Amino acid sequence: MSNAHDLLFRTLADPTRRAIFERLCREGEKTVAALTARAGVSQPVVSKHLAALKRAGLVRDRPEGRQTHYSAQLAALAPLTDWTNEMTGFWESRFDDLEDLLRRMDQ
Repeated sequence: MSNAHDLLFRTLADPTRRAIFERLCREGEKTVAALTARAGVSQPVVSKHLAALKRAGLVRDRPEGRQTHYSAQLAALAPLTDWTNEMTGFWESRFDDLEDLLRRMDQ
């Protein structure tokens, strides 16, 4: 797995970062203040999590005056989707092989 994949998985492993990302996915672009209001953590902590999400390519920032607006970058999830599909195919193949073996044993 590449470093980019590792960064994506590590970034999304944190429940606070995942919650911030999910909120941006569901509700669209938000300011740091709006995200902090419901995050249950301080503004500096939210900013730190947003910086990690930005490093992983999961969010984009857009400065506007004294505020910065953040939005989710869904395309950044492509490596996660690819990996999940690969693992699904792997396990489906294994279960098919097991099913064939059990069928032969029953005969």
